[in-house]
Amino acid sequence: MANASGLFSPSMPTLRRIKIQPSVGVSRSGSSGSNKVVLGRILCGGTSEKHASGAVSSESRVPKVIGKGCKLIGCGSAIPTLQVSNDDLAKIVDTNDEWISVRTGIRNRHVLSGKDSLTGLAVEAARKALEMAQVDPEDLDLVLLCTSTPEDLFGSAPQIQKALGCKNNPLAYDITAACSGFVLGLVSAACHIRGGGFNNVLIVGADSLSRYVDWTDRGTCILFGDAAGAVVMQACGAEDDGLFAFDLHSDGDGQRHLNASVNENETNHALGTNGSVRDFPPKQSSYSCIQMNGKEVFRFAVRCVPQSIESSLEKAGLTGSSIDWLLLHQANQRIIDAVATRLEIPRERVLSNLANYGNTSAASIPLALDEAVRSGKVKPGHMIATAGFGAGLTWGSAIIRWG
Repeated sequence: MANASGLFSPSMPTLRRIKIQPSVGVSRSGSSGSNKVVLGRILCGGTSEKHASGAVSSESRVPKVIGKGCKLIGCGSAIPTLQVSNDDLAKIVDTNDEWISVRTGIRNRHVLSGKDSLTGLAVEAARKALEMAQVDPEDLDLVLLCTSTPEDLFGSAPQIQKALGCKNNPLAYDITAACSGFVLGLVSAACHIRGGGFNNVLIVGADSLSRYVDWTDRGTCILFGDAAGAVVMQACGAEDDGLFAFDLHSDGDGQRHLNASVNENETNHALGTNGSVRDFPPKQSSYSCIQMNGKEVFRFAVRCVPQSIESSLEKAGLTGSSIDWLLLHQANQRIIDAVATRLEIPRERVLSNLANYGNTSAASIPLALDEAVRSGKVKPGHMIATAGFGAGLTWGSAIIRWG
C-alpha cells in the first residue's frame, strides 16, 4: 500500500515520511565506460553532475529505490467529422491558404459540430487504446482526462469512466494544463503506479478549443482544431520501465501572453438598493475567447522547450543521439523545426501531423503518437523525447519508451 508520503516501496515494510521535491527522474549509471541503466529509482529534487570523464550522472538529495516501473502499451485517437480547410477559413476572414501554411504549417483542422461532443471523442480514443493494450475497462485503476475544455464545469473524466463501463468505480479526474496537459498526465499516471500501487491507468488528452476561438480573428482562428488521443500506461518490473525522466515548469507571469480569462456579465437585477447589501448577487461569468500574443509565445517556446528536453535527457543520462523520435506539442511547424534544430535532431526523426489537424492542445501529442504507432513508424522499444508547452504558461518534457 502507499505510505503517507505517496511513495510505494515493497522492499521497505516500515513507513517513513519524507519531503518530496518537484522533479523526478530515473538515473543512469555515470561511471566511465558503463552504459547500464539503473531503473526504478525516483530522483526527487535531483541535480546533475558531470564527471571528469564527461559522463553524466543524475544525483538526488532524496533517492528512493522502488520496485515498480511503468510502460505505455496502447494508444488511440479520434477526430470530429467536420474538416475545415484554409480555403474554408478564407471565406470568413481575410486570409488564404498560402498565408496560413507558410506561417504555421497548418492546412486543415477538424472541429466539433452537430451531435459531436468532446466526451464522445475522448471515449472513442480511449476504447481504441484499451483495445490495443488488451486491457478490459473493468481492470482500470484510474482515468485521467487532460483538458482545458471539459463539458462540465466540475470535470468530464467521470463521464468517460461511465461510458467505458468501468463497473468497479475507478478514480477519474481532470488535469487542466492546456497544451502541456498530456505530459503532466503521463507523469501523474507514473506517480500513481510507482507510488500508489495502481496497475492500469488510462490517460486521455482531449480539447475543443474551437468553442473558445474568435472566428473573426485571423491571428488565432487559423490555429486550432478539436481532437482526442489516449494511451494506456501499465505497471511493470523496474527493468522494463518506460519513463526515464521528466522536467516540468510553469510561469504565471506569462499568462498575459496566452489566456482565456473569465468575463463578468452585468446582472439583470440588484439587491440591497438601500445600501445594506453591496456587490450582491455576484455577476454571472463566462470565458472570453482565446487571447494570444503570438510573437511572445513563439519566443517562449523556442527558448524553454529545448532547455526542458535537454534537462530530461541529462537526468536520464542520455543524449539526443539516443532518441529515435522527437514528439512535440503540435502548435506551429516553425516551433517544431526550431526545437529540432536546437537539439540537432534531423527532420526525418521528428513526428508531425500539424498540417492535417492544427493545434489540438492536450490532444496533439497522443494524436500524433497514435498515428505514428499505427503507421509503423514508432515501434516497440523506440525512445521518444516529448514535450508540451502552452497557456499558464506551462511547459514540460519527458523521455519515454514505447511498448
